[in-house]
Order: sequence, then structure tokens, then C-alpha cells
Amino acid sequence: MNAPLPTPKLNTAGPAIDVQTVRSPGGVEAWLVEEHSLPLIAVDFAFDGGCSRDPADAAGSAYLISGLLDEGAGDLDAEAFQGRMADHAIGLGFDARRDDFHGYLQTLSTHRDTAFDLLGLALNQPRFDADAVARVKAQVVAGLQRQAKNPETLCRNALYASAFPGHAYGRPEKGDIDSVSRLEAPALRSLTPALLDRAGLKIVVVGDITADELAGRLDALFGALPAGAPRQRPAAPLPIQGLGETHVIDLDVPQTVLRFAGPGLMWDDPDFIPASVLNHILGGSAFTSRLFMEVREKRGLAYGVSSSLLPLRESAMLVGGTATRNDRAAESMKVIREEMAKLASEGPTEHEVEEAKRYIIGSYPLRFDTSPKIAGELLSLALRGDTPDFLASRNQRFAAVTLADVRRAAARLFGQPDLLVEAVGRPVGLA
Repeated sequence: MNAPLPTPKLNTAGPAIDVQTVRSPGGVEAWLVEEHSLPLIAVDFAFDGGCSRDPADAAGSAYLISGLLDEGAGDLDAEAFQGRMADHAIGLGFDARRDDFHGYLQTLSTHRDTAFDLLGLALNQPRFDADAVARVKAQVVAGLQRQAKNPETLCRNALYASAFPGHAYGRPEKGDIDSVSRLEAPALRSLTPALLDRAGLKIVVVGDITADELAGRLDALFGALPAGAPRQRPAAPLPIQGLGETHVIDLDVPQTVLRFAGPGLMWDDPDFIPASVLNHILGGSAFTSRLFMEVREKRGLAYGVSSSLLPLRESAMLVGGTATRNDRAAESMKVIREEMAKLASEGPTEHEVEEAKRYIIGSYPLRFDTSPKIAGELLSLALRGDTPDFLASRNQRFAAVTLADVRRAAARLFGQPDLLVEAVGRPVGLA
């Protein structure tokens, strides 16, 4: 009889990426990864705040602004601006997220001058022409009208509204039909300087550009933006409201969409890495997690089910969800709660912990196989307050996680089993 093959030893070395800190004459700072083997440049950047800076009476303004910055700037109207991007194969765009306003630029290095000029115009001289505002606003409103009948969107928005009533997190990131319909060019112009200020700005550049050249370009891109005032992070995470409650939005559909939330952990919590291993075991793995095995494989309750850790700037949640037949929604939530309770009382097995660590460490290099991916991963590090040194130690930190560490995280996250549950459909017996 053949002996079992030995388990391969994990390679815990971090990605071999040299990250330089570049500071412009005007004091704008960026992280740079020089890569001259390909004629490409990727820029990822984020302003602190995002949709959370929307005034209460102007929900959706940051998202609308994100769709307008490349719709004409400087002496270029929307058609001319977009045409110049297309003629030079330049990728340029913006997105308003809950905690930051994100932008990206991707270009061939031979077109760098045009690409950087367009980005500078979009940031510093957006036009907000009446026809562009009307067109983009109509697109956003049409999307909101479609989403008003989408169970997934309804459920997600309801979860945030219940978890954070009265807070910016409780408002839909894209606003609502009424709030967006009221927004006009003058209001958008007045809101943009506070949205695009340099306080908390994070910039990452990867590709065919030197540190000296980048230092010279940073001021032209970002130096004239308002300095702004740093936003203070709360001393303690904002608590999640509605724990222990189940809310149902009645919708005549054959399936119930379920979303649940419980307390999570912030990025800098000492137990965040053990909790990441724990979440992989619970519902973070697509085909081997406990929820996948119990909800789908053993009982056939749903096609998919998942969970994830969601650290925000001012709070942290563990969120998850599934979709199932109306008459099996209550059973699905019962199974989910039971698996969380088992992890809290018994913890995972040593085998589960080792397999989760193996996947988390082994899959990490896939985040660094293209310049845009490298830029995005580094930007995520910067936004959560880490330094590039994390790249070298990240895998060792996961490798060092013990069964006791994961059990401690499970007791913290699942020891108090109350969840906030939102359901959209006509679930039987859930409420």
C-alpha cells in the first residue's frame, strides 16, 4: 500500500515588489513600483470620504460626480474628452465608494503626456456642462429605477439602513431617485472641492515611469487641489443597530433574498487575521466552507451562500447572505445560525485551520500578476493604514495563526449570536 504523499511546505515569502515612496516638491506623496519591462503605467488613487461625505439632503452626489469628471474638462467638452481617451487607448475613470472616492488611470507609457494631462483636467477643471449633467443624471436615475425592483439591491440597502440609522452609512451609495433628480450642476460644482481634497489622499503608481518623473507630475495632478482637514477616526467602532431583529420586505418573487450582519473587526484589531481564517472556514471559501457544505451540498437549500468580513472606516461588520425558496428561507437562516454557534462553542478543527491558511497564503500571488492589480492591492493597504512592509510579513502572519487564535476570534464574533437579518420576498415562517 502506498504511503500518503507529504503535504507540501507552504511558501510564506511575500511578493518580490520594491515599493518606493515618492514625494513631490509640493509635498504630494505616492507609492511607486517601477516596472520597465512593459510599456504600461497604472495609477490608482483615493480621496478620503467618498459617499459618506454626501450631505443628508444630497445623497448620491459623490456617485454622480464620479460619473461626470471625465465628461468634459478644461477646454474639452464630453465628446472631445472621451474621443481623446479613445484615440490613445487610455483608461480613466472614477467611482464613489462608501469610505473613499476612487480614481484610476491606465495608459501606454508612450501616451503618458496625454493621459496625465486628461487626468489633471478631470481633477482640477471638470466642466459639469448642463447637457452632460442631464445625460449622466438620467442614466443614474434609470439605474435606480431598475434597482428599485431588484431583490438583491433592496436587501443590501435595507441592511445598511437598519444597521446605521441616521448615519451616512445608512444611505444608499448612489442616493435615491428623489435626491439625485434634485441635483444640478451648481450644487455639484460646490460639493466637488470638499470631495477631492488632499487630506487623506492615497496614490499608487505602477509601471514604466521613474521616481524623478513621477515627483514632477504629482504636483500638476494633485498639487492645486484643496488641502482639506484630516478626518478623525472614531475612538471605537460605530455599533451595529438592530441586532436580533429580522425585517421582511414583501415582494412577490419565488425566492427570498437573505442578508445578515453581525459585529466584525476593524483592520487594526489584533484578531483580524485569525478572523479572516475563521471567515474562510465559515463562508469565505466558494466550495469548501461550512455554509456551502451545510446549506447547499447537504440540504440543497440554495445555489450559493457566503460570508465576509467588512471593515469600514467607522465600523466593522461580518456580513453574508443567500437566496432560497420562500418556504425554505427560515430553514436556511436556522442552518446559518447553527454553524456560527458551533464555531463559537467548539471552534473549527485543526485541519480546517490549516487548509484555510494554505489557501489564503497560496492564492496571494494572484493579486499581483498585473500592474493594475498591484496598484489596487497597494492602494488597499494604504487606505487601511498599513505600509508596504506588510507585503513581506503578510503570509508569515497567516502562517503563525493557531487553532487557539481562530477559536478566540470565533468566540468574539459568534459568542453573542444575535444577527440583523433582512429578507426580500415572501419567506414562510422567517419573521
